[in-house]
Amino acid sequence: MATFTSRTITATRREWVVPTGPRGAALGDMQAAVVAATQDYRHYHLVEDHVPLPDDALMFTTTDEAIVISYTVETPQP
Repeated sequence: MATFTSRTITATRREWVVPTGPRGAALGDMQAAVVAATQDYRHYHLVEDHVPLPDDALMFTTTDEAIVISYTVETPQP
């Protein structure tokens, strides 16, 4: 007889979207979004300010109209 279990995992993706114009995104907008995303990541994962974040903590992707900063959290469901 086969033995197995099942589970459901919910993924939540947090995003900060910086609009880009014809010349790209402004440095101030990018810095503000990175700071906000970093603070949110640290708060969610309980990482203190003096502890370096993992290299893959935040992901940066582009669309036709924006640069998107994000991280994903997976939560097992009971």
